[in-house]
Amino acid sequence: MSEPITLHGYYRSSASFRVRIALNLKGLAYRTVSHHLRRGEQNLPDYRHINPQGLVPAAEIDGQLFTQSLAIIEYLDETRRDPPLLPEDAAGRARVRSLSQIIACDVHPIDNLRVLNYLRGPLGQPDEAVARWYNHWIGEGFQALEALLSKSRHTGRFCHGDTVSIADVCLVPQIINAKTYALDLSPFPTVKRIADAALLLAAFERALPANQEDAE
Repeated sequence: MSEPITLHGYYRSSASFRVRIALNLKGLAYRTVSHHLRRGEQNLPDYRHINPQGLVPAAEIDGQLFTQSLAIIEYLDETRRDPPLLPEDAAGRARVRSLSQIIACDVHPIDNLRVLNYLRGPLGQPDEAVARWYNHWIGEGFQALEALLSKSRHTGRFCHGDTVSIADVCLVPQIINAKTYALDLSPFPTVKRIADAALLLAAFERALPANQEDAE
């Protein structure tokens, strides 16, 4: 019997949110260890020993430790294929990874908590300016996603066809973030439609920040 999965995360972490969705989609039981990012618990020595970056998530799976949400999700997908979160064909996998990375590599890293704290703290930016920064970069990413999704014959109910993929797993947390900062989603109807469809699934709903044990 394999060891239980442990997810080190934080309820408001978008990257942790992604992994929770993937675990739920695959019907995998896991326990969560919360590290309160706003209190700086990710920088405590015990957690830095687990993940020297001081970031969440980190996941203990099959007796090994993995960091970086997309790497964790792909490991789960390769070792626990049902249901698959990447298409069977190479071109489909490349498309899904590309859509995912627009969010995970280009939008999220410059909008995450440590960047916002740096804007507010050392750079002395007021909350209104931080909110503008946040929504500007989400809007840039959603504009690109809208163009790619709305024009592609591969787009279906979800980002790639009518089954959930890693692209949807990345999209929904970013949509929730956008709603937190009241970003107008009307310019992105395809993006919003897909996110709304995903949020009808129990795996996404259970993973929402508000539904986590450490939610405040």
